[in-house]
Amino acid sequence: MKNFGLYLVITDPATSYETCAEAAVRAGVRFVQLRMKHTPRERIVATAKNLRAITAGTPTLFIVNDDPEIAAETGADGVHLGQSDLPIPVARERFPSLKIFGLSTHSLAQVEAACKLAPDYIGVGPVYATPTKEIPDATLGLETMQKMIAAAPCPAVAIGGIDAFRLPDVLRAGARNFAVVRAVCRASAPYAAIRRLQEIVG
Repeated sequence: MKNFGLYLVITDPATSYETCAEAAVRAGVRFVQLRMKHTPRERIVATAKNLRAITAGTPTLFIVNDDPEIAAETGADGVHLGQSDLPIPVARERFPSLKIFGLSTHSLAQVEAACKLAPDYIGVGPVYATPTKEIPDATLGLETMQKMIAAAPCPAVAIGGIDAFRLPDVLRAGARNFAVVRAVCRASAPYAAIRRLQEIVG
């Protein structure tokens, strides 16, 4: 699982959550994460079940953001946790059906601390400024991103403001895996947007 390229985070899509997930499966994207902030729980669960049905039986792994309970309830492959979410050891113990635990990191110190928790992968970001968070973390830049990825003992996923224009610089700086949100979710043709990113990776 070390180098898988594109990791799609689906948030507020211009089309629909299902359309983006279907495009990701069609394009062979390895990870699809559902991120629905400030949304009633029942709607998140319903959407998660739809995305689980779309990704089931495919190589695309389905991850739910922040909430391991919803992830387990909807049969997701795993959960992505932030620094202030349930600690990974507790989440692993409480939700044994989940196989993948990702963790966001925003500094070299957090990468070093994450090593002790043995996440299946870490998010490294935000590399660039991004409007997808209400209270954004400090922007890392490519140099700090590079150091954090080099220090990570597990797969690292660069995230934050990455699009087709910036992706070549991110790859040159050492990223092998990268997450996008708006570059696909705001596109009217998600599959075409995904393929463009994949072609840049080669």
